[in-house]
Amino acid sequence: MHAAVSQRLTFNDLAGGTCQPCSGAGHRLDTSRLDELLTLLPGWENDGKSIVKSFAFADYEATLVFVNAVARIAQVQDHHPDIAFGYNQCRIAYATHSVGGISLNDLICAAKIEALPRP
Repeated sequence: MHAAVSQRLTFNDLAGGTCQPCSGAGHRLDTSRLDELLTLLPGWENDGKSIVKSFAFADYEATLVFVNAVARIAQVQDHHPDIAFGYNQCRIAYATHSVGGISLNDLICAAKIEALPRP
């Protein structure tokens, strides 16, 4: 999947992708490529160090269901976000520490989150 970084990717490519171990600045996405790929993920933003999105829910139970689904994606992909949540909201932030920035893995996981069913 990472070899495909230079080609035009779709949301389905990202959501169907698998995170790959990576380290070093060579795996970090440059700003123009990151901006291009973020257009595939509505609501996700580059805050300068990670990609982030906030989600709103009807109540605490719905929030926890979502957080647990995100945790499952993180475990399966072995790529873990920072998650902050409260009664009816959740904020997800992804960065790849081993590359010192944002990698394709972060976008793959964000797409998988976007593909989750929501009430």
